[in-house]
Amino acid sequence: MNIIFLGPPGAGKGTQSKLLEAHYGIAQISTGDMLRAEVAAGSPLGQKVKSIMASGQLVPDDLIIALIEARIDRPDCAKGFILDGFPRTRAQAEALDSMLKKTGRHIDLVLLLDVDEDALADRIAGRFTCAKCGEGYNDLYKRPKVEGTCDVCGGHEFVRREDDRRETVAARLKAYREQTAPILPYYEEQGRLCRIDGMADIDDVTKQVFAAVDAITKK
Repeated sequence: MNIIFLGPPGAGKGTQSKLLEAHYGIAQISTGDMLRAEVAAGSPLGQKVKSIMASGQLVPDDLIIALIEARIDRPDCAKGFILDGFPRTRAQAEALDSMLKKTGRHIDLVLLLDVDEDALADRIAGRFTCAKCGEGYNDLYKRPKVEGTCDVCGGHEFVRREDDRRETVAARLKAYREQTAPILPYYEEQGRLCRIDGMADIDDVTKQVFAAVDAITKK
């Protein structure tokens, strides 16, 4: 089962992808995580994309496709994969389909998290994580139970992603509206798109997601 999660940045794609991964045993692939790992490693590629990511712009298509092709060849993708936040343009969608066809794979389901952009801006700008274990928090929706102390590991250092700044968020949402939203008809025409109410409670969103996946696996 190969799945794509679409939706504006901060819609909850990462959260739902991890739940899918745990429930169905298929690997979550976050292109953002792959790129951030390159930045953290200080590789030539990481240095190249650092400024692009910080400004909220899109990384070149051929680079992303190459990263994905290498990633899905790993053993943990034997049962399938979940692409979190990719493709972001119709050109990427077509390039992804072409690459998958070449390797004997295809996309089974495209899940779209429908959300309110104004609420998203507040959600994204308020995000921060524990520097030690990576547990996620939010200024408005999920603060640590004990202020300044991670609920999971007890760490006291927290970090915020540079591309979560409010001005960068605005650029990312603009890019989504202009470039990603137009690819929805591409998947609708193929009968692979399923819309999910992303403004519902997390548990309700998860139920919708699992129901959509189960419907495909039973066909």
